[in-house]
Amino acid sequence: MPQPTRTIACLLYPGVMSLDAVGPMQVFGSANAERAGHGLAPAYALRLLAEAAGPVTTSAGFALVADGSWAATDPASLDTVLVAGGDGVADQLGHAGMLQWLRHAEPRVRRLGSVCSGALLLAQAGLLDGLRATTHWCRVERMRRDYPGVQVDEDCLHTYDAAHPVYSHLFTSAGVTAGIDLALALVEADLGRPMALAVARRLVMFMRRPGGQAQFSALLAPETRHAPRLASLLEWIPTQLGSDLSLDALAERACMPPRTLTRVFQRELGTTPGRYVERVRVEAASALLAQAQASVATVARLCGFEHPENLRRSFHKHRAVSPQAYAQRFGTGALAD
Repeated sequence: MPQPTRTIACLLYPGVMSLDAVGPMQVFGSANAERAGHGLAPAYALRLLAEAAGPVTTSAGFALVADGSWAATDPASLDTVLVAGGDGVADQLGHAGMLQWLRHAEPRVRRLGSVCSGALLLAQAGLLDGLRATTHWCRVERMRRDYPGVQVDEDCLHTYDAAHPVYSHLFTSAGVTAGIDLALALVEADLGRPMALAVARRLVMFMRRPGGQAQFSALLAPETRHAPRLASLLEWIPTQLGSDLSLDALAERACMPPRTLTRVFQRELGTTPGRYVERVRVEAASALLAQAQASVATVARLCGFEHPENLRRSFHKHRAVSPQAYAQRFGTGALAD
């Protein structure tokens, strides 16, 4: 029997985070591409909806083009609606028209979800009361404060559960790239695990990321709040793990003398720059090893360890197991050395 085409719509607004929209939609588009390679029809029709059709300026400064207006769209024509997050979400919390459309859409679509801070719009619409929900880690405290009826889970990637009567219909995801994890879970529910695995391989991503949204921000979430002088540097470090993260390189990035940077790290974080970098590299290596799709040597190189033996020593220090043992315990299979 032919697979029905499902229409997936992502809601945009000025100041939307581009990756919140483009990331998940690319997952669905990649599923279509995989099917095309096997002579199958597209499984998804993709739409970007805004208050009015046309360009919508993202928080990055460039525009995404909405093909239609949510106000003029019958929710019954849509299978899944995703509400993107972004800096502009605060301006939409008082948008009565959008909130009413979301309330109207909820019982009429098969699935309604959010990416990143888009969860605030679902909460503002009253759709998350009594439900477990997540959002970007920097919005967690606001969500708890402003929406006490929501059960906020700050350390999960998404709340979608295909087997759950509620969370298969109404769900949220954590910060930014967690929306990609969510979309992959939706593809798995729709088209099966083999297709989701094929999409993950195509996009060079985890089929199912280990841990919660804290896996790369576990060190950042509390510390950027308590170390304001280091916040920018702490957010930059995980994006540069394969690069030179020596004390001199960090000091240059932070615009501080090396000795001053060391004192600031000790005072605000209770550790040295070198030890902090090692911990972040071990966090990243843990995520890669849990996927078990690369050798120890490859993981070491990607995470900035000069030699696999350096990774082994650091892993034993922070995890009390070898990289191979960690991969076998938490990963999807045996790991080549």
